[in-house]
Amino acid sequence: MVDADQTFVIVGGGLAGAKAAETLRAEGFTGRVILICDERDHPYERPPLSKGLLLGKEERDRVFVHEPSWYARHDVELHLGQTVDAIDRAARTVRFGDDGTLVHYDKLLLATGAEPRRLDIPGTHLAGVHHLRRLAHAERLRGVLAALGRDNGHIVIAGAGWIGLEVAAAARTYGAEVTVVEPEPTPLHGVLGPELGNVFAELHREHGVRFHFGARLTEIVGQDGMVLAARTDDGEEHPAHDVLAAIGAAPRVALAEAAGLELADRSLGGGIAVDERLRTSDPHIHAAGDVASFPHGLFDRRLRVEHWANALNGGPAAARAMLGREVAYDRVPYFFSDQYDLGMEYSGWAPPGTYDEVVIRGDAAKREFIAFWVREGRLLAGMNVNVWDVTETIQTLIRSGARVDQERLADPRVPLESLVP
Repeated sequence: MVDADQTFVIVGGGLAGAKAAETLRAEGFTGRVILICDERDHPYERPPLSKGLLLGKEERDRVFVHEPSWYARHDVELHLGQTVDAIDRAARTVRFGDDGTLVHYDKLLLATGAEPRRLDIPGTHLAGVHHLRRLAHAERLRGVLAALGRDNGHIVIAGAGWIGLEVAAAARTYGAEVTVVEPEPTPLHGVLGPELGNVFAELHREHGVRFHFGARLTEIVGQDGMVLAARTDDGEEHPAHDVLAAIGAAPRVALAEAAGLELADRSLGGGIAVDERLRTSDPHIHAAGDVASFPHGLFDRRLRVEHWANALNGGPAAARAMLGREVAYDRVPYFFSDQYDLGMEYSGWAPPGTYDEVVIRGDAAKREFIAFWVREGRLLAGMNVNVWDVTETIQTLIRSGARVDQERLADPRVPLESLVP
């Protein structure tokens, strides 16, 4: 039974943590809610960092989950710029801040997120080497891209994933020269496979981006503390004034690991292992967002999802579970991207090796289509490109697990809704 004497502590001030705090109050929890954030900014959403905010199309104030006064109005104790350095599971306390403040918890939510993977090569200390994860990163990078555009400067991007491609699109919009270095044969290879990766390669080539596939950066060359070039393992050297490391993110599990919580295997993406209620191996501790690895019945495996929708939905689900509500977290993974005049939404999970074929509905050459990843006649994932208001139907088809007539699936004249059993 939850009552006013209880204290719920949330570690992590991203979208998952902020939405969890909001949900606790919306569900009627009257106890103490403490939200500890290691950033000095109020909790904010990350998609604008590589999209609207980076392009200068979205105001800074628009990225925050709540207006600053919301926390005081809802009696949420917000600690900004404070790092939690220890969890004592036996005493049920967390220690945080420079003065080692101890606070007791009845329930604890870990929403510590992920951090950018670092390039382990010479030259990363130079001033022109960037990552994109935090608001301060985006604001700095926006100024860099604008300056590169004015001066005909060149940025080398390590990694052709979503962040790498979105920054490439922003850089070209500003007028900067762009080279993307990627070890796989196509962009987004690990997510979309080669069939759809080429769609994004051609999109960016049309806008002047140069790709160097099958290679990795081995050194960033500089002079007087500034970047001059980036070298790859096949002997190439690319001139550069700046370098962006966009080689993925790693779940921030150090706090959980030190506390002895069970972690998911790295082959499954790592993270903190939770059950369908987002509960860790300690029943008093939950985890949500980028850091949580949860069992997904639809795909018969653990998933760790690093996308906005997972934080948006996972934080509230964890909050309800902490309150003792019945929760079974099994959302279909969803994300979106905007690059130049291409907008897309992706639902499901179908990395290379998990599907038999890709079915295209529409005109891929005109970049107005839906792609479906199919295994044994069943839909694993769907991506709509410049086709809208179909996400709900795609997710329903995925959830149904039913075999789909692939000729009808590929035919735009057949209403997609008619394929739902």
